[in-house]
Parts: sequence; structure tokens; C-alpha cells
Amino acid sequence: MADITADQAHLAITAATKKAEEIGTKMDIAVVDAGANLKAFLRMDDAWLGSIDIAIKKAKTARFFNMPTGSIGQLSQPGGALYNIEHSNGGLISFPGGIPLKNSSGQIIGAIGVSGSSVENDHAVAEAGVAVVD
Repeated sequence: MADITADQAHLAITAATKKAEEIGTKMDIAVVDAGANLKAFLRMDDAWLGSIDIAIKKAKTARFFNMPTGSIGQLSQPGGALYNIEHSNGGLISFPGGIPLKNSSGQIIGAIGVSGSSVENDHAVAEAGVAVVD
């Protein structure tokens, strides 16, 4: 199984932090490996304490199901195919901010999770981290 390296995880954290600074927000940023284990984490100065757990769970959720957490949220609405899935696996996050990470061959090697602002900002910061991993 392909797995994210420490260097790739740190590149993702650095790019995500830069994006958060550009949009003027404080974020908690987590990267998990292919096994959904925490590989790298950064809590920006003054980022919300409550967002630490959310960022980690967003990354794990994205890796567990190999899709962005926002997509899981759409499927988990009442009547949806994944309704109530957020209660599984010790608690999942089903709103935007978690995205799988892929290598240059398209293999999923981990995931990034971001929390600390609006879901739109969380997703944008996560996308910045995704963009630098290959």
C-alpha cells in the first residue's frame, strides 16, 4: 500500500498554513497516512481548541471513505444512502474540510483535515494542502 511520507505531509501542512494566512484565518490542520493514523498536525497560533479534534476527524473520515467530507455530508442527509454514518467509527465529520491525498499515480496515500473557520474556508485551505502532494 502506498503511504504519505513525512516530507509530503509537512508540505501539505505548510501549503495549507500559507493559504489560511492569505485568507486571514487561524486553522487546525491534520494529515493522516494511508492507515488513517495521524502523520502531521499543526495548530496555528490562536486557532480554536475545539477544532483540533474536528480537523483530525475530518482527515480520518476522508481517508476511511476515500472521498471529501463534504461529499459524505451530502450522502448522509435524511433519506440519503449514508444517513447517520457520522455516528460510526467513533464519530465522523460530514461537512467540508477533509480531502483524500493522492500520489502522482493517483493512489490515495492519506488525507488532510482542516477546521477553524467557515466550511468554505476549511475546504479551501485543505485544497491548498492537496495541491502540493504528488
